[in-house]
Amino acid sequence: MTKRVLLIIGGGIAAYKSLFLIRVLAKRGIQSRVILTRGGREFVTPLSAGGLSGDKVYTDLWDLTDEAEMGHIELSRSADLVVVAPATANMLAKAAQGLASDLATTTLLATDKRVLFAPAMNVRMWEHPATQRNIQTLRKDGCLFVGPDSGAMACGEFGDGRMAEPEMIAEAIETALKGVTHIDGIKPDMPLAGKRVLVTAGPTREPLDPVRYLSNHSSGKQGFAIAKSMAELGADVTLVAGPVNLPSPLGVTRIDVETADEMLQATEAALPSDVFISVAAVADWRPAARADKKVKKAKLQGGLPPLELVENPDILKTLCQKTSDRPTLIIGFAAETNDVIEHAKAKRLRKGCDWIVANDVSGDVMGGDHNRMIIVTETGETEWPRLTKQESADKLAQSIADYFKA
Repeated sequence: MTKRVLLIIGGGIAAYKSLFLIRVLAKRGIQSRVILTRGGREFVTPLSAGGLSGDKVYTDLWDLTDEAEMGHIELSRSADLVVVAPATANMLAKAAQGLASDLATTTLLATDKRVLFAPAMNVRMWEHPATQRNIQTLRKDGCLFVGPDSGAMACGEFGDGRMAEPEMIAEAIETALKGVTHIDGIKPDMPLAGKRVLVTAGPTREPLDPVRYLSNHSSGKQGFAIAKSMAELGADVTLVAGPVNLPSPLGVTRIDVETADEMLQATEAALPSDVFISVAAVADWRPAARADKKVKKAKLQGGLPPLELVENPDILKTLCQKTSDRPTLIIGFAAETNDVIEHAKAKRLRKGCDWIVANDVSGDVMGGDHNRMIIVTETGETEWPRLTKQESADKLAQSIADYFKA
């Protein structure tokens, strides 16, 4: 079933990002209907918002035609979620006090749906006690928040107040549409609440010289999806990520690394943890020596340069063999191209982990959006159908929650 959001675009320079947000949501299968405030119309036009959303844009509480076609009460309840982006200091103040002076604020007061705010304002306005009081009031009323980010602003100042990027807002919207209410620290009882989870994701890069490296085709998508699913079940998640071009999942602490050695150091530093999920495709070998300068082809004698390799640390095995701080549940991944289950069983015993997630990567798994998981444990194998990587991650997270509940 298609999900719909009612997007209220406030009056701030960040309003242009809301146009990108509409496109990002559309790519995720989420439809947008837009209310454009008077201030918002100073930065973007109804034509732009309407063209991107494919729907009528609403602007005026006193428009007789709009009220006849869809009254503001029905409009306020026509979507699955109300999103305010950018949410200006003025909008937050009116919403916190329950004022209804225009179509946007009347809609916020009349809606029976959850409201997600993406604040955007000058750093001093954000830090002002009045704004912080208004935010606390809205939080107590059950409203959700994403952002703001820290950085340079249009006014020339630097600090908190930049509206979150469209991809991050879209992540928060998807999370809220699932019924999750722990965005921005509002955490109900969740099956993994209180559990610390450590996830590795993506490839590693082992430098040959300043411009060349050894690596693999891992995109990091599966590991990032698992981190997201675990956070949505209430876990405190640390994600150690190799070099990938993916946005951080909402509510997840991310540590970026490049080499296998760096990934091991970051992983050990993140202990203790209740769960360790080793999804990263760590390079098995690295060059024995790294050139300080780019190796020039013209200077090589006899064609190809000699390449001596040494073995990288085995992160999964290292954590499995710990005598202290060993996570209660350690899950490895076995990316295989043949004899998948047999290789996975052998790897589970060889590494000493509790579960192995086996998958056949001979097709489009590495870099693709789908996966077919086989969960190998001491008691047997459970085979799941081909699913999206996020659906696979959700099933794995629920299995982990069931493990701790048993």
